[in-house]
Amino acid sequence: MKNVYIILAALFVLPLSVQAQKLSKHKKEIINSIEKHSDQLIAISDSIWAYAETAFDETNSSKLLSDYAESQGFTVEKGVAGMPTAFVATYGSGSPVISVLGEFDALPGISQKASPVKEALNEGAAGHGCGHNLFGTASLGAAIAVKELIEAGKIQGTVKFMGTPAEEKFFGKIWMVNEGVWSDVDVNVSWHPSAKIEADVQSTLALVDFKVEFFGQTAHASADPWNGRSASDALELYTNGINYYREHIKPSVRIHYHIQDGGQVVNVVPDYSKLWVRVRDSKRDGMIPVYERVKEMAEGAAILADVDYKISLISGIYETLVNRRGGEIMQNNLELLGPISYTDQEIEFGKKIQMATEKPQIGIDGGIHPLLETRENPGGGSTDVGDVSWNVANINLGVTTAPIDTPWHSWAVVSCAGMSIGHKGMLYAAKAMSMTMLDLFKNPKYVEEVKAEYVERKGDAQYEAIIPPGPPPIGQ
Repeated sequence: MKNVYIILAALFVLPLSVQAQKLSKHKKEIINSIEKHSDQLIAISDSIWAYAETAFDETNSSKLLSDYAESQGFTVEKGVAGMPTAFVATYGSGSPVISVLGEFDALPGISQKASPVKEALNEGAAGHGCGHNLFGTASLGAAIAVKELIEAGKIQGTVKFMGTPAEEKFFGKIWMVNEGVWSDVDVNVSWHPSAKIEADVQSTLALVDFKVEFFGQTAHASADPWNGRSASDALELYTNGINYYREHIKPSVRIHYHIQDGGQVVNVVPDYSKLWVRVRDSKRDGMIPVYERVKEMAEGAAILADVDYKISLISGIYETLVNRRGGEIMQNNLELLGPISYTDQEIEFGKKIQMATEKPQIGIDGGIHPLLETRENPGGGSTDVGDVSWNVANINLGVTTAPIDTPWHSWAVVSCAGMSIGHKGMLYAAKAMSMTMLDLFKNPKYVEEVKAEYVERKGDAQYEAIIPPGPPPIGQ
């Protein structure tokens, strides 16, 4: 298996001598800039990893990134779109205007040391199980490298670093989109930690989150249960309805729920229950009918249990609008950069992660994967980058920050995000994005082509946020 992996990785890359020959002077300067800032970028990433702050509470993480942007000459607007941890860092003037996304929120309950065995850093605390400590830091590094070329007069235009909070829960980019943050941007660039390196030309899943509450009447569970109306019964009837419904939905649909309150003690008929429900589909148009049906089921469950109910929308996001021309430009830069190489110690660390998560122990994939065909129903997860992509042309990238087949949103990703495997992916992503941004700054035709594809793919569709107008749910 090891020999097969090495052969496959070799097929994905160009010889290093060829890569060096094809790097332009300005792209070499981009790489040098990232290397020059690498120690500070790693320190920032590790600090955010240790903070592990969740949605809308990323005070320290946001400040660290925005302060460093200011120290590098960016003008920073804080508290964007009513979110204290959202900010926009801008440098330059005129066109083109190229933005790069940065996320920095963690996931609750998966605190982990930088260790290949499951071991909480702070028991019960949050952890970066999606690598967002790497995400925001790499994107800022890319923006700084481009800024230095603008500052030196080697390219012209404006670069923006978008500090976007709460991707894991409330999807903060929605409020930034509604605020018009991307209204003057020509092309947006984004990346995400992954288990492989690829220019990402796959969409994501549209999603809607909502809360369902049932309200009944308490009674003694043994002495007079006939005087009670159980909110817990309604909850069980509702989840049973959802589970029977799964047989009759398309394969592209996903329905999840999390019971947040099913009653407190065994000897009381519960008068309150609550669950968080999520519906996804590869297309928003397919998701909405399922969402409406699942809401109707809550009413049915309430009738059966003779209780009242309430549905509250939490948030919702679009699928990502793919841009293949942007993917092609990014792909070229991945091939110029070549693969990520790993030390024996890093490979062994990765294999221990795989052993602990019961995966084949085949190491880390640092090779460059070819540009794939865009699938109609890609599966996978969801992101509020989707909402950005319906408002501005968007280029996506995935870079290896964890071993092959690592379970995402898990302690294993947290572990890798806090050590050298994650650091290498972060610095690589910064280089790939800034080189792609450089291509856009230097080639107006590229910007026109990327924007033209965006217009064509969007067609006559009018973006309308799934959430109603209003402030973000800070403190909820």
